[in-house]
Amino acid sequence: MLAILASLVIVAMVEIYAIVQVARAIGALDTIALLIIVSVIGAWLTKHEGFVVLRRLRAQLDSGRAPTDALIDGVLVLSAGVLLMVPGFVTDAIGLLVLFPPTRVPLRRYLRRRFSVRVFGDPDDGVIDV
Repeated sequence: MLAILASLVIVAMVEIYAIVQVARAIGALDTIALLIIVSVIGAWLTKHEGFVVLRRLRAQLDSGRAPTDALIDGVLVLSAGVLLMVPGFVTDAIGLLVLFPPTRVPLRRYLRRRFSVRVFGDPDDGVIDV
């Protein structure tokens, strides 16, 4: 619990620093406008990508396949949407990276391997955790 609280404080401090630096460079009103524009565009992109993932999920279910990639993508798109709704440039940049499919693929592969090891055990140790 303490680690989560510390992470939130650090993220807030980094965001405030970035916002102040941008405001110094382009002005306070332009910074606020930019934050609002990025949030609105991020919400639209998240909605669009969410529907793409939902269509892929339905197609995989209709064909009788387990929708593992679509479920992981759904969680990633949701996470990206949350990051884009938080006011700040650093979380927006991370959210955009997670939102776009080409940059989401490596993260999805990592998460699939991570889940696989947690569910089925490490293939290198010969022990299966159930």
